[in-house]
Amino acid sequence: MFMVLKDLFDLPVETKKKNVGSRPFSGYVGRSQQSPLYESLGIEEPDLPSQVQAFTDLIWPNGNPRFCRTVKSMSKMMVELEQIIRKMIFESFGVEKKYYESSVNDTEYGIHFVKYDAPPNNETGVGARPHTDGGFISILNYSLPGLEVLSKENDQWLLVEPRQGTFTVFVADALKAWSNGRFHLATHKVTMRGKKNRYTYVMFAIPKDEAVIEAPKELVDKDHPLAFRPFKQMDFFRFYLTNSSPQDNALQSFAGI
Repeated sequence: MFMVLKDLFDLPVETKKKNVGSRPFSGYVGRSQQSPLYESLGIEEPDLPSQVQAFTDLIWPNGNPRFCRTVKSMSKMMVELEQIIRKMIFESFGVEKKYYESSVNDTEYGIHFVKYDAPPNNETGVGARPHTDGGFISILNYSLPGLEVLSKENDQWLLVEPRQGTFTVFVADALKAWSNGRFHLATHKVTMRGKKNRYTYVMFAIPKDEAVIEAPKELVDKDHPLAFRPFKQMDFFRFYLTNSSPQDNALQSFAGI
């Protein structure tokens, strides 16, 4: 499963640069001074088999059936899992019949393939800096340790080991706002150690640009006053990318009441 990602990242940079997305970070992102160990590519709407095929044809004009088949299968699995989780969340709040279908219709998916290089000289390196995700739900599958989550008390980083046959799920900013603050937003990062490169599949469920993120009235009462003003995902995403405060405070800074 992760070998197809190794094959992808082993390609020349000029080939990988063909992957151009319609929004920031949805296409190829190369190593930078700020993130020297990080490299990623992405497919928008991977729930559509034609999109996965188009990406494969772009990167491998002569075809790569194994890659295409693997990513189609992984994308289908991760999208189905996201919708199961979303439905369970909505059911737990008693609002599934009223809001679930429209929520799914207002969602688009993106899959990112990420490579974290092993740090030089067997040192410890920063793979991804502390952050939260700007969408609704994020689902990860990764090959090696390195993912760390900040505890609720904000006093220690907890290592999330990879386990075969499992996925790691994160509540993202829009879901915390939708839930009127009932969910904890877990800040996370990637720390690289050892001599092996680390590969990750990440599926982002993201509200469409014009979708309005607003807590259902059923989740607002005297014990739970409105915590976030309604906002459009597009406006929040712009703020998320450009604000000068740490990204784990972006939601509160942008929409907190």
